[in-house]
Amino acid sequence: MFLLVACLLGVSGCTDSEDSGPDVPEPDSPEPDPDVPTVPKASGSASTDTRNETVNITSEGQTYLAYTAVPAAEGKYPAVVLIHSFNGFEPGYQEIVDRMAADGFVVVAPQWQTYSRSPPDSEVEALVRNSVSYLEGRDDVDPENLGLTGFCAGGRYTMLFLPRIEEFKSGVAWYGFPYTGGSETQPDQPASLIDQLDVPMLIIHGTRDQASNISDIYRYAGELDTADKYFELKVYQGEPHGFMIEDGELSESFVAQDAYEEMTDFFNRTLNSGTMENSSQ
Repeated sequence: MFLLVACLLGVSGCTDSEDSGPDVPEPDSPEPDPDVPTVPKASGSASTDTRNETVNITSEGQTYLAYTAVPAAEGKYPAVVLIHSFNGFEPGYQEIVDRMAADGFVVVAPQWQTYSRSPPDSEVEALVRNSVSYLEGRDDVDPENLGLTGFCAGGRYTMLFLPRIEEFKSGVAWYGFPYTGGSETQPDQPASLIDQLDVPMLIIHGTRDQASNISDIYRYAGELDTADKYFELKVYQGEPHGFMIEDGELSESFVAQDAYEEMTDFFNRTLNSGTMENSSQ
């Protein structure tokens, strides 16, 4: 079963370097890549409703910075791993993390490009798995309700890792690449793992996405439907690739605000209320 909703209005998207990005691997570097955008370490207070910090996550012998935000009130909350785009952890992603924390989620955003702009899928998957372990070790996280979301290259990773990492109960893939794969560093296409997908997924995309053509998303949605996998598809008419981030900042457009609400509503339904049955409903 799927849900298709089309909305109007267009905004400027972030750069479309993803056209050649994830398909062009670079060798790992022993030092952090200076060309990848990062943000300063958090001050420890995003707002009166949240707390934030930048933590270190160790994966395969390497240390990665990971921006983390949590609700200020004590309790156990659903948690989400957020995978930023190919353009790096821009300030707009920090704002998304903070907003999600204010809306009742613990969120961690590992900077997966720390050592290479285009690391192998296996390296990113290991980092995401270690981010899950980090969340599971927090007293304020409900380990039974973990989600995954990603943008651009992170959208592809969401499609790729959601079927593989069983701790995730649902995921939201933003303008991802379901048919990118088949290389030494990216051996698998996300679409090849549809049979392994057992949790709900929301796909968010724009009709004017030149990096990831909407026709591929419709094809992917058709394959999900044929396999009887539960998903929802939100398509915004006229929107380009990367429409959530504008000049590095979180877009204030109607579309961006609506899409953000779609994501948090989906996580509220699939995490806070338990995983939806993987069947037509």
